[in-house]
Amino acid sequence: MGTGCRRISMILLAVLFLCFISSYSASVKGHTTGLSLNNDRLYKLTYSTEVFLDRSKEKLQDSVGYRISSSVDVVLLWRNPDGDDDQLIQITIKDVNVENVNQQRGEKSIFKGKNPPKIIGKENLEALQRPMLLHLIHGKVKEFYSYQNEPVAIENLKRGLASLFQMQLSSGTTNEIDISGNCKVIYQTHKDKVIKTKALDSCKIMRSGFTNPNQVLGVSSKSSSVTTYKIEDSFVIAVLAEEIHAFGLNFLQTITGKIVSKQKLELKTTEAGPRLMSGKQAAAIIKAVDPKYTAVPIMGQVFQSNCKGCPSLVERWQSIRRHLQPDNLSKAEVVRNFLDFIQHLRTAKKEEILQILKTENKEVLPQLVDAVTSAQTPDSLEAILNFLDFKSDSSVILQERFLYACGFASHPNEELLKALISKFKGSFGSNDIRETVMIIIGALVKKLCQNEGCKLKAVVEAKKLILGGLEKAEKKEDTMMYLLALKNALLPEGIPLLLKYAEAGEGPVSHLATTALQRYDVPFITDEVKKTLNRIYHQNRQVHEKTVRTAAAAIILNSNPTYMEVKNILLSIGELPKEMNKYMLAIVQDILRFEMPASKMVRRVLKEMVAHNYDRFSKSGSSSAYTGYIDRSTRSASTYSLDILYSGSGILRRSNLNIVQYIGKADLHGSQVVIEAQGLEALIAATPDEGEENLDSYAGMSAILFDVQLRPVTFFNGYSDLMSKMLSASGDPVSVVKGLILLIDHSQELQLQSGLKANIEVQGGLAIDISGAMEFSLWYRESKTRVKNRVTVVITGDITVDSSFVKAGLEISAETEAGLEFISTVQFSQYPFLVCMQMDKDAAPYRQFETKYERLSTGKGYVSLKRKERQVAGCEFPLHQENSDMCKVVFAPQPESTSGGWF
Repeated sequence: MGTGCRRISMILLAVLFLCFISSYSASVKGHTTGLSLNNDRLYKLTYSTEVFLDRSKEKLQDSVGYRISSSVDVVLLWRNPDGDDDQLIQITIKDVNVENVNQQRGEKSIFKGKNPPKIIGKENLEALQRPMLLHLIHGKVKEFYSYQNEPVAIENLKRGLASLFQMQLSSGTTNEIDISGNCKVIYQTHKDKVIKTKALDSCKIMRSGFTNPNQVLGVSSKSSSVTTYKIEDSFVIAVLAEEIHAFGLNFLQTITGKIVSKQKLELKTTEAGPRLMSGKQAAAIIKAVDPKYTAVPIMGQVFQSNCKGCPSLVERWQSIRRHLQPDNLSKAEVVRNFLDFIQHLRTAKKEEILQILKTENKEVLPQLVDAVTSAQTPDSLEAILNFLDFKSDSSVILQERFLYACGFASHPNEELLKALISKFKGSFGSNDIRETVMIIIGALVKKLCQNEGCKLKAVVEAKKLILGGLEKAEKKEDTMMYLLALKNALLPEGIPLLLKYAEAGEGPVSHLATTALQRYDVPFITDEVKKTLNRIYHQNRQVHEKTVRTAAAAIILNSNPTYMEVKNILLSIGELPKEMNKYMLAIVQDILRFEMPASKMVRRVLKEMVAHNYDRFSKSGSSSAYTGYIDRSTRSASTYSLDILYSGSGILRRSNLNIVQYIGKADLHGSQVVIEAQGLEALIAATPDEGEENLDSYAGMSAILFDVQLRPVTFFNGYSDLMSKMLSASGDPVSVVKGLILLIDHSQELQLQSGLKANIEVQGGLAIDISGAMEFSLWYRESKTRVKNRVTVVITGDITVDSSFVKAGLEISAETEAGLEFISTVQFSQYPFLVCMQMDKDAAPYRQFETKYERLSTGKGYVSLKRKERQVAGCEFPLHQENSDMCKVVFAPQPESTSGGWF
């Protein structure tokens, strides 16, 4: 070949590479800083976007998902004569195809035998293939132009492609606006590529969503986005983008999911294209091309897929209501339907919800109220407030279920708090409900403050209501009510009031104020606070009940105690009433055995013989304190603690059972059940302990559930009430809380860079029944307390990626039905008393399900199912220092079943 021919070939080859994106750096060609197209050329490219869904550690080839591929034509319409970095380009999508990402699907492919118009829809396909315009200045998107009234989901796919054209050729950090929102972006330039890393957590874009602020019940997520521009001979020849979103439930690591979204844009050929349009303003050029073009945001827009053939709210309710009968509450099926119905309620109107509430019978209504309240939408709140009549005492159970569901709300808003404040200012048919409203107001104040809502108008009003009510309360009942509200709200400004009532209040009031202080974090227990608590424990100003003194000591020992504080507490052992001696000794030994934060200081003090001697550490008695592990791993732990204080006559004064879950540095007070009794010595002709001579006969139970203090319940109050209930006692336990609770609630809508919409939903619900009983036998001189916890838990995770015409999804769920029972029996016919304590966990099934699916908007789909089951053996937990081995849990594995096919 001659020299001239070779020269022509070289020129043609150069023209071929002077393609679509002649984006060489400013050092090579000084007039461009981003992607640039050559004049009078038509660039032929191939484009594909694909999405994979699976569990976090699974292989991509086992995923579900789909791929949308096409050819793309790109031409330069206009370049600003005053600067090459100001361009208007036209992008046209052609030859669209949709297929599975899993090539092994074969005959089960939902796309088999269907052409693109059938899959995507004729109108959608026409909209997708209409050209779009992109105005670029210095490589960044100035405006994105499309046609009006195009389907949002289709326009998002076009935005996803257009966003790939935005880049820069120099390294550095900047902010860019594209389909993902306004995001921080880092560019790194290399010889043969430019890498763009988008910080997805920085992207500002309006999307719905919520989560639980408590880390134990929350969801952890991790996202990344990397786009690589491949360069040959200073030219960009391909764009590869990968975006990953992974999530996991902190509480249960088997609930995980991952979305991998990929985009690929490659240059194939170039041809002669339309001539460059002349003009100085891009707007004039756009009008000349087609006056119907309009500027629309490049940011992704929200859309909702139409649900064809979906049941109405009433139809859905009719299909599940039989599962929500009271007799079924111990079954996982109930909780699954409860969670599912909440999702339906979140899209329902007030009138639809009211219709169901007004027509349902009294057996199912409590469960329906749980679901409606847990939906936490404006319509559901209006409906339930319209339905309930707080002036009537005929629906107390429904009112209480509503209020407790409000207290457990995962993401309460100001409107809910306003509604309860308004109700509190009105009249009530039941005083118990009035008290519960105030107690739950306190819980909502804490949750809103945790979510940076402390300065909201309703929160400020609620704070004044609680603190002002406590200062001005004249009745003991009102004082107790406001103290319980403050125990939930944990307002720092309420600490002085709590100290006042703890030191100067009468028995029950003083005890409640002290236990309220016990719930504050250690930084709030300052030296001034501990001065008051030390005065209470050592009775420097007045005599206090044992329950108050021991609660004060527990706060001191759990709040970075000083050397002298620990020494004085240890020196007091031996000078206290008999059972209090034993109780305080058990507390100190538990601190040492369990290596609690105060253990180092306690060991320092015990080096002194005056504090550590046989006389002090050999005190007899039946009171005890013990802390142990329910479960323990490198990242989490679940603990239980039980402390029991008896009176000198052998009658229970207080039993306190706590269960706490820890993940990292976060914790959740799962439950606390306290049974208290006083003034019962007259029944057995015994002498009351010091400071308790004039106490009225009383027994009751108080509970904290998932960090929310509930309204205490009374077994009996007064001697006559005691005798009447003893004579008519059936032995049945008294329920503290019973119902369905939405405990875990995470909803996240993601705008993928490809233009697809993704949703992550994690919900955890439980059916719970906590009850307690206290029994006396004068004949056998025996007392028995019983606390029973029955819990059924279902947790579901659901991730979907939706294009409006095809959806892929992954559903993971886990469920168990568990029981925990504590029984304490005391025979007080002699001293020391005979005590038997038991805490047993029933054997429980654990089931896990996984569903992967792909579904067309026409309804046809593919589904794959997996199921695992194992039996968790029951066990008995140690409650004494002498038997401190952790309860062993044994798993009996069951075979895994897998199926896949059409539905």
